Amino acid sequence: MTLTEALKEQMKDETFRKEYESLGLEYELISSLIDARKLSHVTQKQLADATGIAQSDISKIENGSGNPTIKILKRLADGLGMNLKIEFIAKTKISM
Repeated sequence: MTLTEALKEQMKDETFRKEYESLGLEYELISSLIDARKLSHVTQKQLADATGIAQSDISKIENGSGNPTIKILKRLADGLGMNLKIEFIAKTKISM
């Protein structure tokens, strides 16, 4: 069985599928924050100074152990000179 086939089989389990989708969204958010910070040539410390959010909290968000509120995400975006965009989009089924 290939990895793709194994994943397709696991996706039949509702609990697994929801967790898989949730982690994908979390990873996307983390990657977006890190990319935005690096694109702006800003360190975590500089972002902390600009936002008043502790550098350790920014680190936790970026390594996936933090759980930021929308308010915190907005402050991070402001500190990077960016806008925060959150949108609802139609769900699509993952087919493999």
